[in-house]
Amino acid sequence: MSLPELTLDRWRSLDLATAGRIAHEAAAQVGGRVVLLDVVEHLGGPLHRVRIEREGQEFALIPGGTVRLGFDLDAFVPTPAQSADYAESAEEGYGYGRPDLKSYLADVLSPLRTATLATVFMAVADEALTESPDDMPAALAARGLRMPGADEWEHACGAGAGTLFRWGNECPLDQPSYGGSGGPRHESNAFGLHIAYDSYRTELSGDPTAVHGGDGGEAVCGGYGDLLGWLPLATANRNPYTAEFTYGPDGVGVYEEFSTRPVLSLR
Repeated sequence: MSLPELTLDRWRSLDLATAGRIAHEAAAQVGGRVVLLDVVEHLGGPLHRVRIEREGQEFALIPGGTVRLGFDLDAFVPTPAQSADYAESAEEGYGYGRPDLKSYLADVLSPLRTATLATVFMAVADEALTESPDDMPAALAARGLRMPGADEWEHACGAGAGTLFRWGNECPLDQPSYGGSGGPRHESNAFGLHIAYDSYRTELSGDPTAVHGGDGGEAVCGGYGDLLGWLPLATANRNPYTAEFTYGPDGVGVYEEFSTRPVLSLR
């Protein structure tokens, strides 16, 4: 099997020996070395997880193919606690005037769809921007890297799960969405990425209409409510209002507050 043919479904069907051979071939192609090859339980079956090291930075293998992205609002049933928490936020004037949780989610989450993506390596950890969003692509290209696409980021975060968050549809409303070291948001995702882990983070992709994995602490600092403080960590949350600030005149000069998750492309 060639690397361009490596879809998520085919990757899951491989035995460990074949997965290991492909992992080493892919690592060699980008000048890296395999530092982790294991198997995790994901969506009711096994999933091979590969991590490589290249020039002191670790990357995880993200199989592609035709994948399902976005969030299925029709299938989502909020818990009573989620609905009540959002109602309290809306009553306080937050939620952009949307009368209920599902209408708010329709506004900030990407729609249900399919996309065809390449298999890539993606950085295990996000890294702070060293240049403005406009200049960062050139800075990454000098290192043989690029910014992820918005669809690539979402697929890498959710790893095929259709839930609101990468770990499920619920979040611990009695706990903060930032800081600390425990809870599901600090666990590596199915591909081995440390992603969507702190609402104070704001990851940029190649799409200037979206940011990912956090809102810079806007909802928490603004006292928007517990659920709205967690929702920036939702896999499909593209935070269009935060993106408008980030890429608008008010965001000029504060790029050090943002991060991105570099990608190594495979041939």
